Amino acid sequence: MIWSECKEIWAEGPREYLMHLWNVLDFGMLSIFVASFTARLIAFLKASKAQLYVDLHVSNNDLTNASLPADVAYFTYARNKWRPSDPQIISEGLYAIAVVLSFSRIAYILPANESFGPLQISLGRTVKDIFKFMVIFIMVFVAFMIGMFNLYSYYLGAKYNPAFTTVEESFKTLFWSIFGLSEVISVVLKYDHKFIENIGYVLYGVYNVTMVVVLLNMLIAMINNSYQEIEEDADVEWKFARAKLWLSYFDEGRTLPAPFNLVPSPKSFYYLILRTRTCLVRLCKAGGRRADGSEVEMGMLNSRTKPDRFRRHPRAQDDFAVKKPIKHPTRYQKIMKRLIKRYVLKAQVDRENDEVNEGELKEIKQDISSLRYELLEEKSQATGELADLIQQLSHNLGKNTKKP
Repeated sequence: MIWSECKEIWAEGPREYLMHLWNVLDFGMLSIFVASFTARLIAFLKASKAQLYVDLHVSNNDLTNASLPADVAYFTYARNKWRPSDPQIISEGLYAIAVVLSFSRIAYILPANESFGPLQISLGRTVKDIFKFMVIFIMVFVAFMIGMFNLYSYYLGAKYNPAFTTVEESFKTLFWSIFGLSEVISVVLKYDHKFIENIGYVLYGVYNVTMVVVLLNMLIAMINNSYQEIEEDADVEWKFARAKLWLSYFDEGRTLPAPFNLVPSPKSFYYLILRTRTCLVRLCKAGGRRADGSEVEMGMLNSRTKPDRFRRHPRAQDDFAVKKPIKHPTRYQKIMKRLIKRYVLKAQVDRENDEVNEGELKEIKQDISSLRYELLEEKSQATGELADLIQQLSHNLGKNTKKP
């Protein structure tokens, strides 16, 4: 895997490599593994050196009565007497962290599944919200940690527990109080210093209200909001993430997975042959240019005119021209551009279908007003026609009554 990551850094460049968070996770995981194995190797070398000293200077295998140097006798101690900075202890701690990170790498392929894909996208968005929240969290946490330490640092041994007497204890107490695992007795003193004790009660209460009631609920609301945004466009978000995952395997890169990538593949031999051929062609061209240079020194080209010389060497004019770098978009970039364009266009169409802009509202108002005027006009016309009809009927009735 280390060789695979090195090839990826070489192919993409450090800047492009660090743009993907999964690459950062892989690099950190492999670095911790390497540090763990290095610490274990150092411990093994020191133990081998001590064993070599024992083999050379101790005649029998009984080490109880043998006088050994301090650095050699250290390797005969039980584990509870080891130094905290022992390479073996450091190696075990780093290895545990690396194992946890290695299992989190499985989440990279979850977007390929329809059920777990939206959940993985929501988890990624949630992690971003947590990082935003951590800025305010760390600011409030450090403020109360230093304040409580300054308040109780002079009462070491004068409290019912060592909470807030050191920076480490202050950190532990405030951190676990977020989960309700700290007690109120942490601020109680054995002395009759009620002023300090009351200030401790107030600060500890304000901290719990600020962290548990305000900030944690704000974090839950942010996570819920992110999840709702993903759920509204779950299908589009999942398909976009799945296409991005598929395209990551289309790029030019490693052919075989680890550890088989250590074995040279046929593609590697093919590229080696091409590079060897390119180097040979360049060497031949360089030899030809040197021969042309020797002709110039001997005066062989003086009989030719300048256009003839350039016609014989058509690349000579190109050598004096300024070569501009040609950047062509890769196939991956073209496909990603099309996917993003399709996603943006679909989002715009959905927004136009769901929302009504100001111009459409004005148009609807004008249509309603014109419809109202038309109805009023038709009503007035119908009223006039009805009045004429009533007048005609009354006139006809009057004529009929006069005839008898």
